[in-house]
Amino acid sequence: MSTIEEVIGLKALDPGLKAYDPKAATLLDEHDPLKEFRKEFKLPTNKGIKATAVQDDLQDEPCVYFVGNSLGPLSKRSQELLNEELDIWASVGVTGHFDHPMQRDWMTLASKATKLLSPIVGAKEEEIAVMGTLTANLHLMMSSFYKPTKERYKILCEIKPFPSDEYAFASQAALHGFDPTTAVVHLQPRANEHSIRTSDILDAIKEHSSSLALVLLSGVQYYTGQYFAMPEITKAAHDAGALCGWDLAHAVGNVPLKLHDWDVDFAVWCTYKYLNSGPGGIGGLFVHEKWHKEKGVQYAGWWGHDEATRFQMPPVFQPIPGAQGFQQSNPSILNIASLLGSLEVFSRVHPTDPMSVIREKSIRATAYLETLLRSCRFFVGPHDGEKVLKGEVLTGADKPMKGAFTIITPRAKDERGAQLSLLFSEEAMPKVFNEMVKRGVIGDERHPGIIRFAPAPLYCSFEDVRKCVATLVEVLNSL
Repeated sequence: MSTIEEVIGLKALDPGLKAYDPKAATLLDEHDPLKEFRKEFKLPTNKGIKATAVQDDLQDEPCVYFVGNSLGPLSKRSQELLNEELDIWASVGVTGHFDHPMQRDWMTLASKATKLLSPIVGAKEEEIAVMGTLTANLHLMMSSFYKPTKERYKILCEIKPFPSDEYAFASQAALHGFDPTTAVVHLQPRANEHSIRTSDILDAIKEHSSSLALVLLSGVQYYTGQYFAMPEITKAAHDAGALCGWDLAHAVGNVPLKLHDWDVDFAVWCTYKYLNSGPGGIGGLFVHEKWHKEKGVQYAGWWGHDEATRFQMPPVFQPIPGAQGFQQSNPSILNIASLLGSLEVFSRVHPTDPMSVIREKSIRATAYLETLLRSCRFFVGPHDGEKVLKGEVLTGADKPMKGAFTIITPRAKDERGAQLSLLFSEEAMPKVFNEMVKRGVIGDERHPGIIRFAPAPLYCSFEDVRKCVATLVEVLNSL
């Protein structure tokens, strides 16, 4: 079994240095192949997040931004493109659609983003559409792929999916006349566990095979951070006679995806988390090419019409072949420009396979974070999660350990991305979160007791990881 020093790449740099040594972070950052990309982002400052406990001369310095799984930071290239498009809008107006001064005609700007997204999601360009928002795209996909019958009507999903997904599943089932309480089947982790075993998912698919219409899970579960075994689950769904779709909100730009090769039927995602497109940024969807002729567009709009005749305004809809036929209205150019700027940064990591490079650092940084967290005296095993949440973990003197926490994200590198979800007591979590922000470290709080930390590889450093844990220990000691 590899040591943590081997996993994070430290042993190859200094065989005698241990991961717990503060010098390790500095050495790892010095040899980080992605270190220059941090400069490509405008990270929020300590002053900006109101880190009041940070000394005055560091107020304008970047905070430790471990919340890119909720909203990624602004890339400098995105800001540059946004400013250019605003200037072009002001100077040329409507002619920017077809005669853009910088050869970025608004008519076809989305195709530039589609091209750069292709290697990130592992799909052909014609299988991808940059459009809409996640939940709207989810409804569009379910309108085409969820065709329940009296015999096959169930939707299989994980327990506690992102609420918008839950609402969409229930409303789609009800739309077809089914009771959501029986039509939507939720996968549960085993007792005293937090993630769902792949074997249990496969068993559930077999159990419901005769009544299963659709398997629809999150690629990476937003709350626990679990990265589901997408190829195996997709195949099992197909073997059971069901279709398989994925919500990739927390997976795209976070973990490698091979949607075409994995034979995924459809997928949807947002772009404002690990893809850094900005708050409320444009969404995306995937439709496997095997369905391009069979799955017709049910809710047509003019932007999904054949580009060659779109502006001739014909009365009969002629869809663009593939996923882009699902487009409805012309997309926001400002939203696409913001996404395009970040995607150009990804393409500079590697033009054809950026996610392999990003994933390598993601594994190392997340393992480093986990190792330092588990070394804290406040850490307890995940099996004690219920006690942690209720504040029932005791010290050796049988007194409540106010700062007790555990990690509910899977330990195996193949079962997580760049996120660890820490569970605290309901009482302690808000205090811990607020005190960490005051000290310049921001994660994401999810009630009742979760703080999520996401060391996104493009702009987070190993020193950020060290600071995060050191700050957490300081806060916990103060409770």
